[in-house]
Amino acid sequence: MSNENFEIGQKNDASLIAVKNVLTFDEGCSYTGIAKSFMYKLTSTCKVPHYKPNGKMIFFERAELEKWLLRNRITPASEIDEKASTYVTLNQKGGAK
Repeated sequence: MSNENFEIGQKNDASLIAVKNVLTFDEGCSYTGIAKSFMYKLTSTCKVPHYKPNGKMIFFERAELEKWLLRNRITPASEIDEKASTYVTLNQKGGAK
């Protein structure tokens, strides 16, 4: 198989994963960019939402993986500054006398 055919195959796999709601273990690893060994650790310690319908094969719901990936948001400094400025403006009591 040529490199061009291989690249087309990878693009088709990626677009298929983007539309599927239920992902296999390999697809879940590919979708998140997490190594298989680390994903096994995350599933065995119940740190990532997953399903085992027959007790062996692991599946993921794409929406749950997205939610899990987007947890623990880090607020940018500009957003904190904006909120602080708004708070000070709205909560000023009197002024220097």
